[in-house]
Amino acid sequence: MTETVETVANAFDLGVDGVAALRIMTEIREFESRLPGYSSSGLIRGSTHPSVGMEAIAVGVSRSLRATDSIASNHRGHAHCLAKGADLGRTLAEILGRRDGYCGGKGGSMHIGVKELGILGTNGIVGAGIGLATGAALASQMQRTADVAVAYFGDGASNQGVLAESFNLAAIWNLPVIFICENNHFAQSATLEQMVAQPELARRGEAYGVPSIDVDGMDVEAVANAAAFAIARARAGEGPTFIVADTYRYLGHMAEDTEIYRTSEQVEAWKGKDPIATLSGRLLEQNILSQSEIEALTRDAIAAVDAAEAFALASPYPAVADAFTDVIEENS
Repeated sequence: MTETVETVANAFDLGVDGVAALRIMTEIREFESRLPGYSSSGLIRGSTHPSVGMEAIAVGVSRSLRATDSIASNHRGHAHCLAKGADLGRTLAEILGRRDGYCGGKGGSMHIGVKELGILGTNGIVGAGIGLATGAALASQMQRTADVAVAYFGDGASNQGVLAESFNLAAIWNLPVIFICENNHFAQSATLEQMVAQPELARRGEAYGVPSIDVDGMDVEAVANAAAFAIARARAGEGPTFIVADTYRYLGHMAEDTEIYRTSEQVEAWKGKDPIATLSGRLLEQNILSQSEIEALTRDAIAAVDAAEAFALASPYPAVADAFTDVIEENS
């Protein structure tokens, strides 16, 4: 039941989608690359998990999503939010615990939710977003909205019971949900091979009757094609799809990670597959962008994150008196 690359090809038009994808990937890279510095300087309280190197997945999936579609993310979820349309400044303000953040500074890095964008939240509980997205897909089906839901999770969540339960419910109820496993090969410091007896994760979906796709998660075009196929299936009422995206994070699991569990040689080898460099090379080869235009795009990304940083740092911290506000949403 594993789909082939040919089955999902040609949804991503390099001339139409390539420049926009490169722009948002470059912004996300700049944004995420600054997070460890914010942590070490004390601007971030608690853990923050950068996804530098993994940008192609969030951006590739989001190319086919509508504003009304839902996503449920994990602890490494800033890229998912930004690719779905979240504002750089308000996202950073939330990470820094400031009042102008999406959750008033009270959610922080691992609990960013944006109702108007269909972002059900980043989540500090491993695999928790899987059930949320499955529930959102059930709501869409019952309300006949044609919206889809996406669950992002890592290889470390592949052993969570909620994944098996959600696969089964999604398959028997034909739910419009796409399960995205970002297989970056480490669950904090444990390798995939240490955690599972069957490292071919796509076979997990197949066992529950969920069509499953292995894709190069370092290639935004490949991810976009696979996601477009899965999202189209879901909108057409054909049920769930499981996508396993092979990827790698260049930075540690979190700020101050010693990274003693991997070698610098392995990190450098994966950097040779860099998704931004790959897309830039294709745009150059096809004469869609020049080198000077790519450099200008990079400068624009730096300026955008500079502006987001200024906005976030200018935002005040929430008042102590507001600690128990916004805990529940009152129905009007």
